[in-house]
Amino acid sequence: MAKRRPAKRTQPADLSRVKTVPIRRRRSKVNEDLLAKVPQPGQPLAAFLDSLPDILKARDLREVGSLIAKAHARDRGVVWMMGAHPIKCGLSPLIIDLIERGVITAVATNGAGAIHDVEMALFGQTSEDVAEGLADGSFGMARETGEFHNAALTRGHAEGIGAGEALAKALNRARAPHLDLSVLAAADRAGIPATVHIAIGTDITHQQPSADGAALGATSHHDFRLLCTAVERLARGGVVLNVGSTVVLPEVFLKALTVARNLGKKVQGFTAVNFDMIQHYRPNTNVVERPTQLGGRRFSFTGHHELMIPLLCSLILRDLK
Repeated sequence: MAKRRPAKRTQPADLSRVKTVPIRRRRSKVNEDLLAKVPQPGQPLAAFLDSLPDILKARDLREVGSLIAKAHARDRGVVWMMGAHPIKCGLSPLIIDLIERGVITAVATNGAGAIHDVEMALFGQTSEDVAEGLADGSFGMARETGEFHNAALTRGHAEGIGAGEALAKALNRARAPHLDLSVLAAADRAGIPATVHIAIGTDITHQQPSADGAALGATSHHDFRLLCTAVERLARGGVVLNVGSTVVLPEVFLKALTVARNLGKKVQGFTAVNFDMIQHYRPNTNVVERPTQLGGRRFSFTGHHELMIPLLCSLILRDLK
């Protein structure tokens, strides 16, 4: 058997042969003009916003605020989609303000978002302790919430309207004590679509005796068709935002956009934005990436809604004409 030659010992690289270049020839991503400015006690909000570094996500957030303000100025659509967390995080007043200013042109939420909105309007409180109620079977069994919500949808079904409109009108009829906190009611007052997209079995009102499956399905399907029309205004400069919905709204939006395009509408050239505490597959794929393949802008932000959305709203208001 032939002897193996001993392996040649690996030598360290000779760095004396490395070629360097002058820094003036190198493009730098960061320079002193982009750095944050130290905030001053008592300074105006506008000064604070200007103090943010003009780098990465701070730059992107500024740009999204500007794009939304431009969409408003050009009468383009701004579709605000959200799960339940923005309501639970105390952001209703900010969303309502954008509705009242005419910035948001359509609101879409899931069943849980609508329930929290209704509870805030009726009782000024929402969001129960799930673990505590689950232990004894009382989770989701608040009688007033279920009866009000289900009755509103049953009546809405009979009247041939959608879930969002049905709930808003029921809140108005009931003269809800905290009506000013309802996003659905604000949208109804402004005459813009407020759509509720229900996945049967996911919401606390579905487990109560007053639930009517036919009403749930019909009013939610009406709202899906309404959203199909609402997304048409996104064309050529509109903005769609998905705030905290990981499954339902991304899936619904993709189908609504498909319907609009199938019906001959050239819905392209818009900006798609995702806000969430953790980035997920569906929001980024079905809201941000796929819909903008024909042209448009894409943004994704990771952070707590109770911090990110007030910043965004402040930036929008700063740039409104």
